Amino acid sequence: MGTRVNSKEKVSAQLKYIDISVEKARRVVNQIRGRSYEQALILLEFMPYRACQKILKVLSSAAANANHNLGLNKSDLFVSEVKVDKSNTLKRFRPRAQGRGYPIRRTNCHISITVSTKTTLPD
Repeated sequence: MGTRVNSKEKVSAQLKYIDISVEKARRVVNQIRGRSYEQALILLEFMPYRACQKILKVLSSAAANANHNLGLNKSDLFVSEVKVDKSNTLKRFRPRAQGRGYPIRRTNCHISITVSTKTTLPD
Protein backbone atom coordinates (compact mmCIF):
# COMPACT_ATOMS: atom_id res chain seq x y z
CA MET A 1 0.00 0.00 0.00
CA GLY A 2 2.47 2.62 1.20
CA THR A 3 6.12 2.73 2.01
CA ARG A 4 7.52 2.26 5.44
CA VAL A 5 10.27 4.56 6.60
CA ASN A 6 13.09 3.04 8.60
CA SER A 7 15.57 5.44 10.15
CA LYS A 8 18.93 3.71 10.33
CA GLU A 9 21.47 6.06 11.86
CA LYS A 10 20.62 8.86 14.24
CA VAL A 11 22.99 11.70 15.07
CA SER A 12 22.25 14.54 17.44
CA ALA A 13 23.62 17.90 18.54
CA GLN A 14 22.80 20.06 21.55
CA LEU A 15 23.05 23.69 22.47
CA LYS A 16 22.57 24.49 26.14
CA TYR A 17 21.76 27.59 28.16
CA ILE A 18 20.45 29.71 25.29
CA ASP A 19 18.96 33.04 26.35
CA ILE A 20 15.65 32.46 24.54
CA SER A 21 12.42 31.44 26.21
CA VAL A 22 11.09 27.94 25.63
CA GLU A 23 7.87 29.15 24.00
CA LYS A 24 9.69 31.30 21.45
CA ALA A 25 12.07 28.48 20.54
CA ARG A 26 9.27 25.90 20.24
CA ARG A 27 7.41 28.20 17.87
CA VAL A 28 10.33 27.82 15.46
CA VAL A 29 11.23 24.14 15.94
CA ASN A 30 7.65 23.03 15.35
CA GLN A 31 8.05 24.27 11.78
CA ILE A 32 11.11 22.15 10.98
CA ARG A 33 10.19 18.89 12.72
CA GLY A 34 10.02 16.01 10.22
CA ARG A 35 11.37 17.99 7.27
CA SER A 36 14.43 17.26 5.19
CA TYR A 37 17.70 18.97 6.02
CA GLU A 38 17.60 21.31 3.01
CA GLN A 39 13.98 22.35 3.65
CA ALA A 40 14.76 23.06 7.29
CA LEU A 41 17.75 25.21 6.30
CA ILE A 42 15.63 27.26 3.92
CA LEU A 43 12.86 27.72 6.49
CA LEU A 44 15.25 28.80 9.24
CA GLU A 45 17.08 31.19 6.95
CA PHE A 46 13.97 33.13 5.99
CA MET A 47 11.88 33.08 9.17
CA PRO A 48 11.97 36.44 11.00
CA TYR A 49 12.54 35.14 14.54
CA ARG A 50 15.67 35.62 16.65
CA ALA A 51 15.67 31.96 17.71
CA CYS A 52 16.26 30.87 14.10
CA GLN A 53 19.94 31.76 14.22
CA LYS A 54 20.64 29.52 17.21
CA ILE A 55 18.52 26.64 15.88
CA LEU A 56 20.23 26.91 12.50
CA LYS A 57 23.57 26.58 14.26
CA VAL A 58 22.44 23.42 16.08
CA LEU A 59 20.97 21.90 12.92
CA SER A 60 24.14 22.49 10.90
CA SER A 61 26.19 21.03 13.76
CA ALA A 62 24.04 17.87 13.79
CA ALA A 63 24.47 17.51 10.02
CA ALA A 64 28.23 18.03 10.33
CA ASN A 65 28.33 15.36 13.06
CA ALA A 66 26.48 12.95 10.77
CA ASN A 67 28.84 13.70 7.90
CA HIS A 68 32.04 13.48 9.94
CA ASN A 69 31.25 10.63 12.35
CA LEU A 70 29.19 8.30 10.15
CA GLY A 71 29.99 9.54 6.65
CA LEU A 72 26.35 10.29 5.84
CA ASN A 73 25.40 12.55 2.95
CA LYS A 74 23.71 15.78 4.07
CA SER A 75 21.14 15.56 1.27
CA ASP A 76 19.81 12.25 2.70
CA LEU A 77 19.20 13.63 6.20
CA PHE A 78 15.92 14.69 7.75
CA VAL A 79 15.05 16.17 11.13
CA SER A 80 13.71 13.23 13.09
CA GLU A 81 13.52 14.68 16.59
CA VAL A 82 13.69 18.19 18.04
CA LYS A 83 13.48 18.97 21.74
CA VAL A 84 13.38 22.29 23.53
CA ASP A 85 13.71 21.92 27.29
CA LYS A 86 13.53 24.53 30.00
CA SER A 87 16.78 25.58 31.62
CA ASN A 88 17.64 27.78 34.56
CA THR A 89 16.05 31.19 35.03
CA LEU A 90 18.00 34.34 35.83
CA LYS A 91 16.19 36.38 38.45
CA ARG A 92 16.75 40.13 38.57
CA PHE A 93 14.97 43.09 40.14
CA ARG A 94 14.18 46.41 38.52
CA PRO A 95 13.58 49.42 40.75
CA ARG A 96 10.02 50.76 40.71
CA ALA A 97 8.19 53.61 42.37
CA GLN A 98 8.18 54.11 46.15
CA GLY A 99 11.16 51.84 46.79
CA ARG A 100 9.59 48.69 45.43
CA GLY A 101 11.37 46.08 43.36
CA TYR A 102 9.82 44.54 40.26
CA PRO A 103 11.03 40.98 39.48
CA ILE A 104 12.40 40.18 36.03
CA ARG A 105 12.78 36.55 35.03
CA ARG A 106 15.06 35.79 32.08
CA THR A 107 14.38 32.26 30.95
CA ASN A 108 16.86 30.01 29.17
CA CYS A 109 16.48 26.75 27.27
CA HIS A 110 18.32 23.72 25.91
CA ILE A 111 17.85 22.72 22.26
CA SER A 112 18.67 19.24 20.98
CA ILE A 113 18.19 18.17 17.36
CA THR A 114 18.43 14.60 16.05
CA VAL A 115 18.87 13.96 12.33
CA SER A 116 18.66 10.58 10.65
CA THR A 117 18.57 9.01 7.22
CA LYS A 118 15.49 7.78 5.42
CA THR A 119 15.46 4.40 3.78
CA THR A 120 12.22 3.25 2.18
CA LEU A 121 11.40 -0.40 2.58
CA PRO A 122 8.95 -2.22 0.30
CA ASP A 123 5.78 -3.54 1.93
